[in-house]
Amino acid sequence: MTLPVLAITAGEPAGIGPDIVLALAGTYPACRPVVIADRHLLQDRARRLGLAITFADYQAAATPAPGVLEVLHIPLETEAIPGQLDPANGRYVLATLDRAIDGCLGGEFAAMVTAPVHKGVINDAGIPFTGHTEYLAERTGTSRVVMMLAGSGMRVALATTHLPLRDVADAITAESLTTTLRILDHDLRQRFRIATPLIQVAGLNPHAGEGGYLGREEIDVIEPVLAKLRAEGMNLEGPLPADTLFGKETLARGDAVLAMYHDQGLPVLKHASFGTGINITLGLPILRTSVDHGTALELAGTGKANPGSLFEAVELAIKLSA
Repeated sequence: MTLPVLAITAGEPAGIGPDIVLALAGTYPACRPVVIADRHLLQDRARRLGLAITFADYQAAATPAPGVLEVLHIPLETEAIPGQLDPANGRYVLATLDRAIDGCLGGEFAAMVTAPVHKGVINDAGIPFTGHTEYLAERTGTSRVVMMLAGSGMRVALATTHLPLRDVADAITAESLTTTLRILDHDLRQRFRIATPLIQVAGLNPHAGEGGYLGREEIDVIEPVLAKLRAEGMNLEGPLPADTLFGKETLARGDAVLAMYHDQGLPVLKHASFGTGINITLGLPILRTSVDHGTALELAGTGKANPGSLFEAVELAIKLSA
């Protein structure tokens, strides 16, 4: 059986990304993980953590020995010290992403799995960067993608991603919401193989606007979009008040929630699954999963980083690429 080859990007070199990708050594017989990072960075981090890992340079046509961690070497711009951000390595981080994206687009890799990056230090390097999701969309020429997190039996997708709260209402238009729901419905059917997914759509305002007394976005935008898409055959519920949507009985009816903004849906999911939750980018021509946590600079090189979320992201990449 041919194992799926997964590109694993190690993320911010000063964070816990290098620590957690080392945990993949000898862990996954169901795939062939290829870590895209600076080889010397990984060797140094393994030494700091007291890990005896055998590394091998990635060669597409050569299958490594069991327990060996394959590395596709991308050199750092400058030495990385655990816990100390350096903008000089901003371009290195993007170079690892570019190599994984190109490999997925060309069929070399079945999927890419990403460790966390630090948005601020990439911007400090003079490179405008709002996140993995937006960068992947731009690099693959995808006009619209959807960010979805999963964990503890929940799937939560976002109508808007990394926006200041005061800009959210203006960003939720009939066109954008329609496109988001179509992508979400399509990928639940095609990637997750759910025949008729039920998507539960949150309202934007408290109590889903309470009939217009607490805002009209539900009446003017969300409800007309849902009615239109239901007529096309989508199974949609809402708009639902977000404060009651995440009850166990309500969630048990559905296959995914669409939250209107980042901190409406994700705190609930992360409370339930922090450390094991995962991020999936929907709508791309390639498959990408990711950890659902940040760089945790204070844990880098200490041996206290939990690779659980990375393991879950790899498991899902294997499943979805089958």
